Amino acid sequence: MRHIDFPSLYRSTVGFDRLAQLLDQVSGEDSGYPPYNIERLAENEYRISMAVAGFTRDELEVEVKEQTLSVRGQKAAESTERQFLHRGIAARSFERRFQVADHVEVTGADLKDGMLHVDLVRNLPERMKPRTVSISDGNTGDTAKQIEAHA
Repeated sequence: MRHIDFPSLYRSTVGFDRLAQLLDQVSGEDSGYPPYNIERLAENEYRISMAVAGFTRDELEVEVKEQTLSVRGQKAAESTERQFLHRGIAARSFERRFQVADHVEVTGADLKDGMLHVDLVRNLPERMKPRTVSISDGNTGDTAKQIEAHA
């Protein structure tokens, strides 16, 4: 995969450095482990589901720092020697990072049947929500403006 360099973008733009960093991160190598889904549950609700078979709740960590959601799995060392004829279930440690958009918050995480579900919700501030501005007819002399917010 080709690496893209953004020095000219950094020199000629102001405030877009985060976008370039996101593009750099996305273009990085991805091991594909563990597999995951990202689904939209409602207009402002999302869920990341990761297949973490073999990991216990104590071996998983979900952390949110600024705009980055990190999910780590640290597999405990096996106490007994086992001889595998075939080992197809991965038992290696991992760290997967997701960039979350502005105003997206992690609301919880749940481990069930080998699937880790991380729920997210987008909470837009009132000032960013669409609103309707009433138009006066000009004849009333009423200068009061009414603004109505959409839920």
